[in-house]
Amino acid sequence: MAEQAALRGAGVGVVDVCTAAVAALPVSGAGVSAMSRTAASHPLCSTDDISEQLEELQLTLGVGPCVDAFTQGSAVLTPDLRTGELQGRWPVFADAALQAGALAVFALPLHMGAISPGVLDLYSRVPVRLNAEELADALAFADIATLILLDAQIDVTGAPTGAMLDMRLEDLSAYRAEIDQAAGMLTVQLGVGIEEAFVRLRAYAYAQGRRLAEVSADVVARRIRFSPNTDPDPDADPADDDA
Repeated sequence: MAEQAALRGAGVGVVDVCTAAVAALPVSGAGVSAMSRTAASHPLCSTDDISEQLEELQLTLGVGPCVDAFTQGSAVLTPDLRTGELQGRWPVFADAALQAGALAVFALPLHMGAISPGVLDLYSRVPVRLNAEELADALAFADIATLILLDAQIDVTGAPTGAMLDMRLEDLSAYRAEIDQAAGMLTVQLGVGIEEAFVRLRAYAYAQGRRLAEVSADVVARRIRFSPNTDPDPDADPADDDA
């Protein structure tokens, strides 16, 4: 992914995740769609014409592996779209996908805590099943795509407002660790579970027009303190936490 991004002269983005997934897994193409329960969903990237058609098709019809993966919050693996069960489950999508050239589709939701910015779709021109190792790799690609999207500047509609974060691949784990640490600190400050803490952290970043990683760094450094009944205090005194 880092090499692909370097060839583009940019930081690692979801398009690099898709390209790397196609190279590493027994699939023919990949795509990512930004999805939301409150706003219109839209494709973000695809590796070829077929993956682009699949993204557009599912978002237009409102059905398919991508939509199910997003609503259910779990991976939807369809190794052969020609099976009777799938023909009955998504009759219009299955026929259109087959006509486009896809025989297998794998949809992996992008999520961290209660936040789900979209879905990573993989397709194959031939029927194929992902073994345990391949599925683990696919989930790892989805995890990286999630982190990239959450740390990009995305407005409330889910549309990018600026360039993807200029980030080297080796920096991704450090960013996630700091976000997780900040969410953990908020569970103590707010007296809530980890998912609610992450929602509050993300909501504050959105409201301030800042990157999630930047806000997380301020929380970890105790430059921002959250309280249960008031807005976060950006001028928190570190001594308050030690009391």
